[in-house]
Amino acid sequence: MYAAIDIDTKLILDIALFGGHGTDPAAAFLCGLTEKHDFSDAVFLVDQYGYRTALARIGLSGRVSYTERNQIEKWSHTCKMRADRFHHSWVGSRASVREWLAKFMH
Repeated sequence: MYAAIDIDTKLILDIALFGGHGTDPAAAFLCGLTEKHDFSDAVFLVDQYGYRTALARIGLSGRVSYTERNQIEKWSHTCKMRADRFHHSWVGSRASVREWLAKFMH
């Protein structure tokens, strides 16, 4: 799961589910994100230096901040906890998960 959150407003900009993790899915997520939002003056907060590679691939910049990371980790924990509850009662497809994530984001 990849998510983009505006730290100032606490709004979820986008959330997506991928079959794996790493630089390629991160770049795909970020590319889709840039189609929906203008990030010309944004600096992304990332939790690992590897994701800076994904940002650089599409012309974005990022930084690692462990202080602000705690805010994001708390949100991520909440999302995963709710998704886990959903998953235990879920019988469906990957599209069902995407629909649930979209509703959660809203």
